[in-house]
Amino acid sequence: MEQEKQITDFKKYIKRFWMIVLGGFGVVLILFLITSWGWLGALPTFEELENPQTNLATEVISIDGKTIGKYAKENRTPIKYEELPQNLVNALVATEDERFYNHSGIDFKGTARAIIKLGSGGGASTITQQLAKNLFTKRASRNIFKRIGQKMKEWVVATKLERQYTKQEIIAMYLNTQGFLF
Repeated sequence: MEQEKQITDFKKYIKRFWMIVLGGFGVVLILFLITSWGWLGALPTFEELENPQTNLATEVISIDGKTIGKYAKENRTPIKYEELPQNLVNALVATEDERFYNHSGIDFKGTARAIIKLGSGGGASTITQQLAKNLFTKRASRNIFKRIGQKMKEWVVATKLERQYTKQEIIAMYLNTQGFLF
């Protein structure tokens, strides 16, 4: 009799577990769809994704092609992927998004880990999501509900960026928009 009760209780726990997991997945899917339809606010247009605004320095160039000076709030000069040291690319992928080459903008395994370990460090944002934030969100909201909306928008934009650009272009864009302190 006791063993039957344990089996019944175990089945209840398993059923609840899967209801929570599938329910959570359903909520995330619905939020993603609502966001992609623009119901949580405007998303970047195709043109904005194709030509994102960056804070590049204005360069004054002499007639012989030499830079005379740069004027800017942030002194940025864009670089191409081919100009990046491979060790920098490897370090970026190793520290920020170890599955970068295996996902299409959203790392569901990393997201699940972040949800399970909520608040204990180790974010779930991919390099592409961070690029989306750098280009279109700027600052994360402290309001949890606004932040969830921002995160959903970052997911949608990240998937669009992954369709629009190669992994190498995404890495170059990320490094061209990310702030570094020396």
